[in-house]
Amino acid sequence: MTKIFKQLGRHWAACLAVVALLIVQAYCDLSLPDYTSKIVDTGIQQGGIESPVPDTVRSTTLQALELLMSEDDAALADEAYSDPDADGVHTLNPDADTAALENAFTTPDVVLYMAAAKNAVTAAGTTDTVVPTAYDLDAVATQLAAASQAPGAREMLQSQLTDGLAQLDETVADSLSSQAMLLVALEYDAQGIAHDVQMSYLLRTGGQMLALTLLMVAVAVAVGFIASRVSAAIGRDLRRDVFRTVVGYSNAEIEKFSTASLITRTTNDIQQVQFVCVILLRMVAYAPILGIGGIMHVASGNTGLEWIIFVAVAALLALIAVLMNVAMPKFKQMQVLVDRLNLVSREILTGIMPIRAFSREAFEEKRFDRANTDLMKTQLFTNRTMVAMMPFMTLIMNGTSLLIVWFGGKAMDLGSMQVGEMIAFITYTMQIVMSFLMLSMVAVMLPRAGVAADRIDEVIKTPSTIHDPAAPKALSADGTHGVVAFHDVSFRYPGSDEDALEHISFTARPGETTAIIGSTGCGKSTLLNLIPRFYDVTEGSVTIDGVDVRDMTQAQLHDELGYVPQKGVLFSGTITSNLKFGGDHITDADAEQAAEIAQATEFISAKPEGFDSPIAQGGSNVSGGQKQRLSIARAIAKHPQIYLFDDSFSALDYKTDVALRRALKAKTDNATVIIVAQRISTVLHANQILVLDEGRLVGKGTHAQLMESCPAYQEIVRSQLSQKELNLQKEGE
Repeated sequence: MTKIFKQLGRHWAACLAVVALLIVQAYCDLSLPDYTSKIVDTGIQQGGIESPVPDTVRSTTLQALELLMSEDDAALADEAYSDPDADGVHTLNPDADTAALENAFTTPDVVLYMAAAKNAVTAAGTTDTVVPTAYDLDAVATQLAAASQAPGAREMLQSQLTDGLAQLDETVADSLSSQAMLLVALEYDAQGIAHDVQMSYLLRTGGQMLALTLLMVAVAVAVGFIASRVSAAIGRDLRRDVFRTVVGYSNAEIEKFSTASLITRTTNDIQQVQFVCVILLRMVAYAPILGIGGIMHVASGNTGLEWIIFVAVAALLALIAVLMNVAMPKFKQMQVLVDRLNLVSREILTGIMPIRAFSREAFEEKRFDRANTDLMKTQLFTNRTMVAMMPFMTLIMNGTSLLIVWFGGKAMDLGSMQVGEMIAFITYTMQIVMSFLMLSMVAVMLPRAGVAADRIDEVIKTPSTIHDPAAPKALSADGTHGVVAFHDVSFRYPGSDEDALEHISFTARPGETTAIIGSTGCGKSTLLNLIPRFYDVTEGSVTIDGVDVRDMTQAQLHDELGYVPQKGVLFSGTITSNLKFGGDHITDADAEQAAEIAQATEFISAKPEGFDSPIAQGGSNVSGGQKQRLSIARAIAKHPQIYLFDDSFSALDYKTDVALRRALKAKTDNATVIIVAQRISTVLHANQILVLDEGRLVGKGTHAQLMESCPAYQEIVRSQLSQKELNLQKEGE
């Protein structure tokens, strides 16, 4: 996990920008339920009236309200409104003290509305509840105006009002206070502006909601854009680091991880890390902000239903803990099974021809099916576990909503909660639960990504056993170049108990051809691989012009070498791009000359596009002999000082082999040539022949010398040449 956060830390500026944007998004998201509550409670139920203080009031209504106020409150109300217009309507001054006015107006509003309602009941001649009208309000106002003419009328009204309110308990008083808005609504209706006030409030509040929604959408898009760029950059950096590391690996590290596993780590594992990085930035950073904000909003509401949230969160955490314990081991196992499937797939696809030749299709299908089925079973288990989580999550969320509606309905019945408040509470609760749900989903994904990150880091952190020295030595600028010497060299493969090569000593000089021959598995290719440092010697040393190859930089060492592997390897592109693979200094003339020496000109010229003919991946569109000749030409075009041919003539017919070696001899007069071969005809005319047997040097000399002194060489010769050919060779000598 720390490795994933370390990758995100490299892009700290973008991550900080994402967090800032998520705070804005959470603010918008958390503000919307409040606006929903306002639209329901204020905009619909209260007709868009936010305050018991009317913005406009008729003179008769204002006088009636002032009669129900104390003298100080009446004076405050009188100063807060402008003089009446032609219709007798007063307008609230913009700089009026609204808070003080609300305290002054609330009780008179309630009393005046109740009086109007009583008048409506009396006028209707019924005991049922009747909604008062503007006529009832005017009638009550007129009665109060008339009564106010009597001496001490205001004081008597204030005394009766105080005594009446003192007898009400707090719950009833709170319920009556909500009726203050009803008086304002009745006054607006009398003025004929009630519909306009309501629509104005709904449009204003709805517009603010729309603006917040659009801002939230824009922020969400920006967060997604930045998160995607950061995750893509992390994937790019990881692929680059892995590739640079793997390119520097020796054969030992490649064999340790296996090619299939390295491909999986470079593709599937990095994709896992990329995906989780996006989720971390978009969900993990957002969920705590949303959850904490939702809890703060709920706590400030004083609804008394906060316990429902704690019950829901506790149930959710318990469910997550169970699922994590069940699914986590399977997530870790899944990556190993993906590696196994890739390994089997790669082996089958690369070996399809031998499989068909030996009619082993059914066997390989069963082998692939076993690997595929194991992965499928693990994926099914984890997917079923995750799918099983959703019904339980839904049950928890719906159960939470049911509890809120049940207890919220009782609160509304008591008058301590309004419909809009309950809707907002449900929304905040769902946001809090969803934030925990998001964290739980990420908690399930993170372990798999953590395993992938560990596997990637293992590749990056594994040092190559072949590395450049801290103080490299350079080859001398004067004197003879290309002298390769083995000084009592022994080599053992990593993890092996026995030496593959034992006490090998010889010198290969410029202008000479040194051939290495022996039975299969005797160490010929291993010996050759020690020169370019594909492996380092276990004991002894390999030198070029007296300098140990371990004391040179790999770049300098490889510049001296022209290496042709046992299996010709071509890269996708053209023939020219493959021949110039040795460096930018190789010209078209060099490439053409190298092709001619390698006896490749004939088949290249036969192609319609000549040297510009395309080469498919792995050279699959050319034959084995053509591939080998192009590999040889690639080494020749480089003009190296030392040529290394690892059984590079095995796919050539005898005629082409002879012609190539003759042309190569003329080209490499001043170069050191080391050839690993199986055929006697290839090494027959070498200046020095090394005979290996089970990793030991059992013979060294020319063909004639070895025929007299080396039984192992004699056995190889007799196995390939007839007695007649041997007699002809003796006569020629």
